[in-house]
Amino acid sequence: MAAKVLIKDVIEEFDLEIVSGEEGINRPITVSDISRPGLEMAGYFNYYPAERVQLLGKTELSFAERLSDEDRANRLTKLCSDTTPGIIITRNMEVPPQLIEASEELAVPVLRSKHKTSLFSSRLTNFLERKLAPTTAVHGVLVDIYGVGVLITGKSGVGKSETALELVKRGHRLVADDCVEIRQEDENLIVGSSPELIEHLLEIRGLGIINVMTLFGAGAVRTHKKISLVMSLELWEQNKQYDRLGLDEEKMKIIDTEVTKLTIPVRPGRNLAVIIEVAAMNFRLKRMGVNAAEQFTNKLNNVISDDKN
Repeated sequence: MAAKVLIKDVIEEFDLEIVSGEEGINRPITVSDISRPGLEMAGYFNYYPAERVQLLGKTELSFAERLSDEDRANRLTKLCSDTTPGIIITRNMEVPPQLIEASEELAVPVLRSKHKTSLFSSRLTNFLERKLAPTTAVHGVLVDIYGVGVLITGKSGVGKSETALELVKRGHRLVADDCVEIRQEDENLIVGSSPELIEHLLEIRGLGIINVMTLFGAGAVRTHKKISLVMSLELWEQNKQYDRLGLDEEKMKIIDTEVTKLTIPVRPGRNLAVIIEVAAMNFRLKRMGVNAAEQFTNKLNNVISDDKN
């Protein structure tokens, strides 16, 4: 799913002043990279990245002041193109009139920030990387259990929401129910959140929709969480072989990230909330280097070896 950011979103996020080119505030930003057009100000436009947000700081503008009127007008005009999302001036510096004229003609927004160039560049890059990250949506429930983001999946009616409700009662925090929006924020880092429409809500069959934050308090919910573990709930099949030791680690690919997946068979009498809670605790132990299944297997192999000797 392709994310979309408009230049007006940047204006609202960073409280930028619109200097000129206001007609173009709905221009899309398609890449998170930012350009500081130093070479372009020197006249080299062969590889001008016009699709990026252009950031002009003290260095670029002081260089422009040293140019002749003709060169300054020519190069500032070339910065404005049909694909340029916008041009941002930092440090509340004065905007060259040639840039204002070109931006009005081509409807390229020229904006102004009070922040230093390096600081603003870092903040803008983080904002765009977050907003433009690859996204997808998964049917399931996301819960924060002891700091581990657990995505509970399974067919409709298998008991995902009821399990999440029991986990919330046990002190864990709900992130999303029914639909989990997932974005790839970095390599091997996927973060899940809830659509705004159903945030903090749980649907329990026979009971209806409940507001978790209203019932259990603000400490029972959170807005987003890194997904570290997938728990797949499926109805128990008598003839199917299930993992009883925990040596085999199954993976599930979400966008470009491989996430550990455990399959939990569901049948009457099994306390799913407790099983998932313990699975999250065991996952944390494994990340700290404590693997109970491997320890047991090693002990068993030692006993068998001693018996043979």
